Amino acid sequence: MARIEKFSYDDAIVRKFTAATIIWGLVATLAGLWLALELVMPQLAFGQSWLTFGRLRPLHTNAAIFAFAGNAIFAAVYYSSQRLLKARMFNDKLSQFHFWGWQAIIVAAAVTLPLGITQSKEYAELEWPIDIAIAVVWVAFAINVFGTIAKRRERHLYVAIWFYIATLITVAILHIFNNLVIPAGLFKSYPIYAGVQDAFMQWWYGHNAVAFFLTTPFLGLMYYFLPKAANRPVFSYKLSILHFWSLVFIYIWAGPHHLHYTALPEWASTLGMIFSVMLWMPSWGGMINGLLTLRGAWNRVASDPVLKFFVVGITFYGMSTFEGPLLSIKSVNALSHYTDWTIAHVHSGALGWNGFMTFGMLYWLAPKLFQRKLWSKKLAEYHFWIGTLGILFYIVAIYAAGVTQGLMWRAFDETGRLAYPDFVETVTRILPMYWVRAVGGTMFVIGVVMCLVNLFMTWKSRPKEYDVPVIEAPALEKEYRGKTPKLVIPHDAPVLQIVHKIRYFVAAEWHRVWERKPFKFTVWVTISVAVASLFEIIPTFLIRSNVPTISSVKPYTPLELYGRDIYISEGCYNCHSQMVRPIRSETERYGEYSKPGEFVYDYPFQWGSRRIGPDLHRVGGKYPDLWHVRHMEQPTSTTPQSIMPPYAWLLTDDIDFGVIQDRVDVMVMLGVPYGESVNHAEKEARQQAKEIADNVASQGGPKGLETKKIVAMTAYLQRLGRDIKSAPKPAPAEKQASAGGN
Repeated sequence: MARIEKFSYDDAIVRKFTAATIIWGLVATLAGLWLALELVMPQLAFGQSWLTFGRLRPLHTNAAIFAFAGNAIFAAVYYSSQRLLKARMFNDKLSQFHFWGWQAIIVAAAVTLPLGITQSKEYAELEWPIDIAIAVVWVAFAINVFGTIAKRRERHLYVAIWFYIATLITVAILHIFNNLVIPAGLFKSYPIYAGVQDAFMQWWYGHNAVAFFLTTPFLGLMYYFLPKAANRPVFSYKLSILHFWSLVFIYIWAGPHHLHYTALPEWASTLGMIFSVMLWMPSWGGMINGLLTLRGAWNRVASDPVLKFFVVGITFYGMSTFEGPLLSIKSVNALSHYTDWTIAHVHSGALGWNGFMTFGMLYWLAPKLFQRKLWSKKLAEYHFWIGTLGILFYIVAIYAAGVTQGLMWRAFDETGRLAYPDFVETVTRILPMYWVRAVGGTMFVIGVVMCLVNLFMTWKSRPKEYDVPVIEAPALEKEYRGKTPKLVIPHDAPVLQIVHKIRYFVAAEWHRVWERKPFKFTVWVTISVAVASLFEIIPTFLIRSNVPTISSVKPYTPLELYGRDIYISEGCYNCHSQMVRPIRSETERYGEYSKPGEFVYDYPFQWGSRRIGPDLHRVGGKYPDLWHVRHMEQPTSTTPQSIMPPYAWLLTDDIDFGVIQDRVDVMVMLGVPYGESVNHAEKEARQQAKEIADNVASQGGPKGLETKKIVAMTAYLQRLGRDIKSAPKPAPAEKQASAGGN
């Protein structure tokens, strides 16, 4: 007979993560609303570099994902894990370190990103010292969770724990391998990957950050809190198993579908598309399992705001996971990519799925954490309705904007010419939709404020001292005394052996064995993720034909490299792409389509994921130097209808020539053939800066710019896409031979 042990749960740490969730949720949504307004009123930057769209947009995404959703995940894990495992968290000090360490990371992001300190990678913008801190805090979190699993008093791991394990393992793998860099200073680094490989690694990370930070832990949340709120068991245990393993294995393959029609090898993007389409089935398996858990409790949905939030959240999950595979299909992606359609898709998931599941959890948790009834059920109802309407206003307007953009970019008139050759024509057409988006965003923010007030007032009425129940549970015996079902095939079986094997597999008893062996379970999760990742990564890096070399492509000069860093620092990649796709409308508008070999010296890549402004890959040599100076100083002076904010400080801020040599040295370490520039980087940069400044002055522009950042930015922009133009033309005989060979 196992001895009975007494213990208590640590709900203090859950209260802290709950408070952080709603506070950072307000910060994230307010930042998003401000950015939505900046797109229609760029003057809201007030001429300040740290207030521009380019710098604040990464702050908004990081706050929404890692601050709001991240703290919600941790609150859910700390609350549910203790109860599912019948054990207090492994170490209270680790819990505190995790909480304060994560909040410090968020504050560091809130300071560095507006200052232009960024790696420019989607969802991975933070620089190397913060990345190291993230890894340390995440490892502490993992030790705490796995330590709790080790001392559990419940033999079998419940389905929510499966999803938490997948999150812990996969996020660590993604974060480490996507952020392998060489520092070039305290807040500057360059990735070890370049061009095509860097793009592949980024979207291997980026898509799976959505998968394993915004999906798997929230599914774990759903599997615990929804049955609790509905007072119903999960609909299907077997569907949970199928849902979990298929999702973990398939999701990791899907990242390359973000790079259709780019310089990425077609086999890789096609493979990503195939697995993305396959993702529809396990994703909807989770949705069905969630919604059918409410069988027999639908009558309560009308009166319970918690269930309302959960039902709409799961419905948005189903919508998003249907649309994701749809957008991965090449013909659809050709229309949607770089447009606001993707923005609408992302926000339907983030606001609807992640946001509403979080709000439902918070409203369910509040009375239990603060040991008082929710202050106002009616206010929670109002929050639900204004939040739902806000999401709909937002996504409907932005879906319309995205489809409008895609169709206008591709449109040709009856003469075969582009119907809208000037990019800004698209911008002005969708501005009314941006206003509607701002209205929807305002409504969603009001809902967040309502939630904050409700939780605060509930907390305010808390007892002077919280009651800490003492839990009793038998200790977990070292040896499992239950039956272990095995596959037994009678010698005189009247049916084929395969039938017995199928029956054994379908019964899922084998999985019950795995559930009481956490180490084995974790190993299989790791194998599922690693095998899928390596199958795509290794060929991409090892097959030379994936990135054919182009002899005319040379490294950036020291000044151009510094200018590229300014481009990244100012967040220009948030609005401009550098990838002309082999689509007629794009080659007509921008020029020759982009080749893989053109990006071999791009650390990091700058292909972009959205076009608020035109593509820049062929902008080099298109305009005189003075045009770029005027455009950056006051965009409306060159493009009257532009919504780009002024970057006047580039004409007054000095180039830090002293850091250029260190950055060139890092490039050399990465294999960039800089030749004599290795020893004379600063001198060469000063010479080129003087030449550009003289050009600007001779063209009628301001004098004395040779030490200002604007000349470095101009040097970089003037370089873009020019190398391939200087490649020698094949001789007629070569052309003929090539044609005959085809």
